[in-house]
Amino acid sequence: MGNERIYLSSPDVTPLEEDALVRAIRSGWIAPLGPEVDAFEAELAEYCGREHAVVLSSGTAALHLGLLALKIGPGDLVLTSSMTFAATANAIIYTGAEPVFVDCDSSGNMDPDLLEEAFTELAGRGRAAKVVVPVDLLGKVADHERISEIATKHGAVVLSDAAESLGATRNGKASAACGFAAAVSFNGNKIMTTSGGGALLTDNADVAHQVRYLATQARQPVVHYEHTDIGYNYRLSNILAALGRAQLSRLDEMIDRRRQHRAFYRDLFSSVPGVSMFGEPSGVDGGDTVDNFWLSSILIDESAAGFSAEDLRVALANNNIEARPLWKPMHLQPVFEKYLSFTSGTGQALFERGLSLPSGSVLTDEEMDRVSATIKQFIGGQS
Repeated sequence: MGNERIYLSSPDVTPLEEDALVRAIRSGWIAPLGPEVDAFEAELAEYCGREHAVVLSSGTAALHLGLLALKIGPGDLVLTSSMTFAATANAIIYTGAEPVFVDCDSSGNMDPDLLEEAFTELAGRGRAAKVVVPVDLLGKVADHERISEIATKHGAVVLSDAAESLGATRNGKASAACGFAAAVSFNGNKIMTTSGGGALLTDNADVAHQVRYLATQARQPVVHYEHTDIGYNYRLSNILAALGRAQLSRLDEMIDRRRQHRAFYRDLFSSVPGVSMFGEPSGVDGGDTVDNFWLSSILIDESAAGFSAEDLRVALANNNIEARPLWKPMHLQPVFEKYLSFTSGTGQALFERGLSLPSGSVLTDEEMDRVSATIKQFIGGQS
């Protein structure tokens, strides 16, 4: 029992979620749609400060359908963050469009200066990007004020990839309220989960309607099966929506627990040379950005610390504790290397120096103590 696996971000479920699933099953609404879906969409939209929410099978599906609703297709360019998970870029490829990657600044989020440079250079080539897809890395909201200003100036709209930032805010505005539309994720490792799932949020009724239409196989409203468009099987089930409602009701308390973990790591590494918390300062009430603390990560300067991020990751793994590097930027991924990118080297440096540590709200004090003891033993052994 003393050496059971400690995960980076495990699902946090309680009897409340069990009761919600039983409620949904006993209602008889086992088929994909139903009253739990309707209620979840209404509650999620209210939480995020949006007019409309469409719950879907994944955050990737939300990005895909969001792009299609914005009329993105073959021949189009979409500017997006390089520092992200592959799903962001994959969704662009699904539409037939081409991603153009923009590197991050020190926050890990899209660098607005590089975004401006990208728009300018594309214009010089006679090309234009219709959509910008910035990513809120590890739960911290991007600089949407500047990104939106730049996008508007160049005739583009913003579809925000808020998959990692549900519950975070910037200048008092929910992350999923940023942009013309925003995609969130309920994957099993996220801040809250529906096992798998996601949602597209927007204030535009036409876009919400189009996303619902495409997500249900683009069925025409007639008694027989009639199709005039290619559709997708992307809707969230009624049962999983019930799970989502229970999770959403607990979201703020789960964020609070992750906030405690961030403070725990901040204290743990405060006197360790060459190690700093990634994304700080962040999450202070009253500040411009309030993190959702999805993952707590550190940056390690090997020359000052005497060890690398990989050294620490291996030491944790040897004690059955999961830790992972930050995302490897998309412009460095073999599958995307042929696409245009605007880089500064910042994303690559974060990938090489960064390490995400166990952060889930389900982690116990005893598990956090084991993480701490392992880290302290490793650091002590470097002296």
